[in-house]
Amino acid sequence: MSTPGPPLLRDDLVERAARRFRVLGDPVRLRLLNAMRVRGELSVQALMDETDQRQANVSKHLGILARDGLVQRRREGTSVYYSLSDPSLPGVCLLVAKEVEAIG
Repeated sequence: MSTPGPPLLRDDLVERAARRFRVLGDPVRLRLLNAMRVRGELSVQALMDETDQRQANVSKHLGILARDGLVQRRREGTSVYYSLSDPSLPGVCLLVAKEVEAIG
């Protein structure tokens, strides 16, 4: 039995946190975030190569990640480059990964 404690989230943050979890709940988006974490800023083409996804699918998921503030984009000529913009992301993923690994 767990010990009672403070709430996981304040009431005013519940909806926004749920949205963030939904955004992070997609395997393609997690693969894109992994690629940017490991290799840094990447072009859409490099992200396609890293994740073995088509351009339309990568662009769709990058748009979702950008709208939620997880990645930032930079245009250079005809290319667009993406990088992580949420500093809490590695910590959140590490916590989840450790728990998932522990429970098998």
